Amino acid sequence: MGRRSDHSREEIHQLALEAAEAIVAEGGYKALSARKVASAIGYTVGTLYLVFENLDDLIFQLNGRTLDQLFQRMSEQCNSGQSGKTLLCTMATTYIDYAEQHSPRWNMLFEYVAENDNALPDWYLEKLGEVFGLIEQVLATTLPDHDDQSISQAARVLWASVHGICILKIRQRLNLAGGQNTEEMAHMLINNFLDGMSQ
Repeated sequence: MGRRSDHSREEIHQLALEAAEAIVAEGGYKALSARKVASAIGYTVGTLYLVFENLDDLIFQLNGRTLDQLFQRMSEQCNSGQSGKTLLCTMATTYIDYAEQHSPRWNMLFEYVAENDNALPDWYLEKLGEVFGLIEQVLATTLPDHDDQSISQAARVLWASVHGICILKIRQRLNLAGGQNTEEMAHMLINNFLDGMSQ
């Protein structure tokens, strides 16, 4: 690690996020603190707060990187030439696999509550919208008779359900699923959901 004067503001920003990722990966988001991040990169907490507004800001930005990764992995499936139904199943599997491989970061997306109930920043909401936008695009193609509002609502209902299956996987509660694995459950959900929306 270089001395404090060796890094620009942008470099400190990047170093801090990488250190925060490592801390979360090892101990979960509850292990994360400004002091630990600052210590890991060789700077003071005061310097850290010249780069981030507060710990909430750091965590929002870390969660933003997680959303970027999810978006990237899910969007890669969109160029596979699969049918809408198959593509949604593949995207669900990709989502669940990511959650399993990066459980601490994935958990932090949904479990961390900002101090004083700080509202989510606009840029963060845009990233969430990009992830849901992938689902909306596939649904719009698969269900051409539905308007934009119906597709938007359907995307959120469908992915909330996929998320619930994902939680069964991460929390190791698959004994509640009657012996099915998460992929089978997600595919059954999507198939039945699309069949119902098509009627």
